[in-house]
Amino acid sequence: MLYDFQDRKFQTRVLPDNEESISEVQEVENLLNSFKTKLAAALARCRIKHDALSIYHILPETIRKQELRASTLPLYAWINTCKISPEEVYSNLRKKGYNKVKSVLHIDDKVFAVDQHCYDVLIFPSHLKKDLINIDLFKDYKLIFQDKSRSLAVHSVKALLNMDDDILIVNTGSWYTVAHMSVLTRNNTSKIFVCGVQSQAKNPDLKNLFTKMGCKNIEILRETFVNIESKDHRLQKVKVILLLPRCSGVGVSNPVEFILNEYEDTDLLKDLSQGGTSEDKLRVLAQQQYEQLTHAMKFTKVQAVVYCTCSVYPEENEVVVKKALEFQDHGVKVQPYRLSPPVLPLCSLKEIHLSTDKFFRMEPSEINNSCFLSILTRERDPSEAVSVKDVLARAAAKGLLEGIELGKSSKREKKKKKSKTSLPKAPGNDNYGIQMKIAEFLTRESKASTNQSETLTTKAPLPQKSVTQVGSNTQVRKPSKPAANPLTPTLVKNSCPSRPWERQTQFRRPRPEGKMVALKPVEIVLPTVMFPFSGPQGVRSQMPAPHFFCRWIGPKTSAPSCLPTPSISIRGEKLKENSPSSLLRHPRPWL
Repeated sequence: MLYDFQDRKFQTRVLPDNEESISEVQEVENLLNSFKTKLAAALARCRIKHDALSIYHILPETIRKQELRASTLPLYAWINTCKISPEEVYSNLRKKGYNKVKSVLHIDDKVFAVDQHCYDVLIFPSHLKKDLINIDLFKDYKLIFQDKSRSLAVHSVKALLNMDDDILIVNTGSWYTVAHMSVLTRNNTSKIFVCGVQSQAKNPDLKNLFTKMGCKNIEILRETFVNIESKDHRLQKVKVILLLPRCSGVGVSNPVEFILNEYEDTDLLKDLSQGGTSEDKLRVLAQQQYEQLTHAMKFTKVQAVVYCTCSVYPEENEVVVKKALEFQDHGVKVQPYRLSPPVLPLCSLKEIHLSTDKFFRMEPSEINNSCFLSILTRERDPSEAVSVKDVLARAAAKGLLEGIELGKSSKREKKKKKSKTSLPKAPGNDNYGIQMKIAEFLTRESKASTNQSETLTTKAPLPQKSVTQVGSNTQVRKPSKPAANPLTPTLVKNSCPSRPWERQTQFRRPRPEGKMVALKPVEIVLPTVMFPFSGPQGVRSQMPAPHFFCRWIGPKTSAPSCLPTPSISIRGEKLKENSPSSLLRHPRPWL
């Protein structure tokens, strides 16, 4: 405030129309204004003593670097998809003269880019802030300015959610973080619980803010997080906890603004004037973070905890997480937590290198502030684990293994034999009915194959010719045993079945009884032919286009109810192209 006061030449600050007057701030401003002459003289003597050009040079070097980086850091804004789609935002920005680019670095024009980690976050150059806050997209809460680290946190939570999972946000800081989480889960049935609100007088203002932004699935809890019991009936559907603990803020370009907006705590500002955080203060913060993280791990229904800070100190980041994992309470009914890899995309080699130990880190740079993310998930219950054999057996039952035979364990064979000899008294599940249908199907198949073998042994089959398809690399060779090849069926003279389903069962391959074989579809490719009867159009449309056409002519002695015998009636003559009546044009020649 003193720096701002001197920068204004000790003139009284005029409040904007949209800014409310805070009594405590107004009191300090009045005191500074009443002593402005003495303050100006004291600052002049201080500059001479320290050989500083202005009060800005009296600040520690770390603070000056942060201020310089804050003036050039790009602006991040997330899209409120409850009120507008990303395409509409792009269109509105183009109408305002903004062009979409891949990177906004070192560009002085009116441009914007889409963030690589968060698909709903836009990036603008820093010098456009005054112009952006005056457009309708920001006035109507369709675009919201916020630090990227908070967007990374809510997107990590979104990646861990199911459709009906609830969320608990601890130490929310800026309410825009809660709103962003609500926007991302608008299509789910999730509910967002927020704890840590100190003053209940803020509830009407927060409800008004959420109403303007279109957020409806938010519930504010009165209790602080450490006072909420792990078996609270309101939080039984909470599956993910987002923990945003109070941190030192070292790693943020403008730590003063960040701390005031996120934590509303002036105690953290005392150490910033000295250029960093003292060891005692850092130890206190680390202890608070550890207690909150261990308390979050006590909720038995919760399956994941997302821990996020904006600090560069390991004492507030990985040290806290590793300590909580090491000393976690291994309960009997719940599985312990483990460290999981990041769920966000790693967009550079540097990010991949920083995430080798399963922590997501972003170091302070000219394009972003510091960010640390850790994801803790519960280990899988061994009793619920599915073995590889079970997975293969399920796939084989669905016909997904293309006829691959799987070896079964002796226990399953015993169960299968037992199920064939004796029936259970009270089958109460659907699997029993399915197994019975499979057994009946195999029995029927074995009987059909037995009848086929008897018929073929009594009747002498006609000699068959090998059929070669012109223009194709595949050939149907002459089989050694006509009865074993389903692709070249042998018809007995004057033995044409009157029912089509009986004819189909004769061509099926015999299967040994008691052997489970996965069924699979078989596609038989034949040349296009002309039938003497009018068949359905669906059959003709599925035939591939050949390079020559054949005419099927029935034998003179065949019965009218039987199909012509292919080995007798096929003539290899080619039809002329100028006779349209004799051609069967394929409707889809590309197949």
